[in-house]
Amino acid sequence: MKNFKYLCTALFGLLLLTASCQEEATVGDIITPTNLQVTATIVGQDANNPNGDGSGMVTLNASADNAITYRFAYESDVKTNAVGEASFIFSTLGVNTYTVNVIAYGTGGNSTSTAITVEVLATYAAPDDLQALLFGFDPANPNATTSKTWRIKSEQAGHFGLGPVGGTVPTEWYGAGPDEKATVGMYDDRYVFSSDGTFTFITDNTNDDPSTDTSGTVFGRDGLINELGASGGTINGADVENLPFNDFSEGWALIAPSGVETITLTGNGFMGYYTGGSHTYEIFDRSVPNELILRTTDGNGEFDWWFIITSAEPASNNFQTQYNNLVWEDDFNTDGAPNAANWTYDLGDGGWGNGESQNYTNDASNVIVENGMLKINAIKDGSGNYTSARLKSENLYEFTYGRVEVRAKLPASQGTWPAIWMLGANFDTVGWPTCGEIDIMEQKGQDKNTVLGTVHHPGVSPGAGDSATTSLPTSTTEFHNYSIEWTETEIVFLVDGFVFHTVTNDVTLPFNNDFFLILNVAMGGTLGGTIDPAFTQDTMEIDYVRVYQ
Repeated sequence: MKNFKYLCTALFGLLLLTASCQEEATVGDIITPTNLQVTATIVGQDANNPNGDGSGMVTLNASADNAITYRFAYESDVKTNAVGEASFIFSTLGVNTYTVNVIAYGTGGNSTSTAITVEVLATYAAPDDLQALLFGFDPANPNATTSKTWRIKSEQAGHFGLGPVGGTVPTEWYGAGPDEKATVGMYDDRYVFSSDGTFTFITDNTNDDPSTDTSGTVFGRDGLINELGASGGTINGADVENLPFNDFSEGWALIAPSGVETITLTGNGFMGYYTGGSHTYEIFDRSVPNELILRTTDGNGEFDWWFIITSAEPASNNFQTQYNNLVWEDDFNTDGAPNAANWTYDLGDGGWGNGESQNYTNDASNVIVENGMLKINAIKDGSGNYTSARLKSENLYEFTYGRVEVRAKLPASQGTWPAIWMLGANFDTVGWPTCGEIDIMEQKGQDKNTVLGTVHHPGVSPGAGDSATTSLPTSTTEFHNYSIEWTETEIVFLVDGFVFHTVTNDVTLPFNNDFFLILNVAMGGTLGGTIDPAFTQDTMEIDYVRVYQ
């Protein structure tokens, strides 16, 4: 086939053994690999697409008798491993011919080499907004040299973790808690994407003042991280922590295999945790400003690894509450119906002003306390209608200022709209938005990796709100603490103790009067969006609700 042509095969001679005048040492047989064969698989190649599907992705497989490791090199993009497989991304637009050199190494360093050429089609041009996000591209000045620096968002729950290969739930099997990996050599790393296609890995950003120090440490998978050619570090289970490694540079490109926006790194470039493999990172989500949720499959084909990276440096998140006196709580320790002294209900349907699809009930099927948890169940009945529940503390517990903390796990189904929020107690007399609304936590029905914190008042609503989002890919698989700190001067929104939104409060706003609490799961509507046709039932679980003053 014209796409694959072996250019040459060179056999190197055996290394000469030398004997010292001391005791003879046995080094074993020195064998040169033979019968080196290399094949190339162009992604999407078929009779109608002889040069592939336009993704530019090619996988090379090498085999040779008596080989112990293989080296693949396209220009400065070099990959070395023992399995004889390497993936390359050729991103120059159009059909282009590329030559990759392949070397099989045997004992004693003896080697056999060959080269293979491939003709590959690349059609993807990254959108301006993705380029602006990643490296500061300005479409008004496209030739300007720009760059942005990224890091693991260590303060965010689920910033690093793993799940099954091909899974769609971030960190499904394990997600690191905030700053959990502070001692392994990952959080001081920085990743610089430059407009010229250079990817710079700074292995310790804390030692470059007043002069540059290229030394540092990295973190990775035992066995796979050996591909870096470094030694040392601490083995901890399947991890190698604090492996000494200097700053380095590789290349990067944006591609979109099967329509999925993806960052590809040359050579042994990586982010966060070395996993080997293809060195490509699918962009799973980029809806939060200055953040990316990334996924890559390791070189063992064992796990998908997940990362949250951000281009914002850590805030001095030394949040200290001024409210430590617990004045009201429900810890849901008595099974059955929720405590009637704490909660009443909104009932019925009618869209609730947002085009929602559910009918709210107080039936045990929709709201119940079991095993120390309040469970609000959204259900699709046999007629195709949706029921759910909306609890409120109106006329039972209302208060001004304080810290509210709710520990909850959210429903995962498309179309569910869970909310933990508050309304002004004068709602019945002045209406909305004059009464004010504080949304401690909401989650869109189409985005289960992010949560929102919002306030509504006449200055911004109807039609909008003063809102911010934060990535939380484990929101539907783990419990998290959603809270606000509400004072005369500000309303601070937090997840797991980390601030992600702050709203200034003053006498012109409605946030200086009593409010009551609301807990509910809506279906569809403005934030719920399209409901999964296969939906049957899903649940928001709440461990406790607490108010401190």
